Amino acid sequence: MYLVEFNRGSGFDNIPKSMYWAIVTLTTVGYGDIAPVTPLGQFIASIIMILGYGILAVPTGIVSAEYSRGKSKKVHHNTQVCPHCHATGHLDHATYCYECGEALNETL
Repeated sequence: MYLVEFNRGSGFDNIPKSMYWAIVTLTTVGYGDIAPVTPLGQFIASIIMILGYGILAVPTGIVSAEYSRGKSKKVHHNTQVCPHCHATGHLDHATYCYECGEALNETL
């Protein structure tokens, strides 16, 4: 941005200030203290802002979707009792006891 906006009166006087602007713009807190004035600078600013929103919005959407999907799963427990340790509350279609590991339905 320093190379694009230098000597245009937009506030990009040095490289550290340009780096500050890029960080502030990417993190979407944009204070508005300096802003690009050239079309190329404004285009670069737009790309950086979209990238910043993407960094925040996409992971938030993924986590929210997984959280809501996890809540909708219903876990069914049955009344089957382990013949070895007498633990109850096993999941449907469980083959082994969650407490001791013994087989639940031994076939003779």
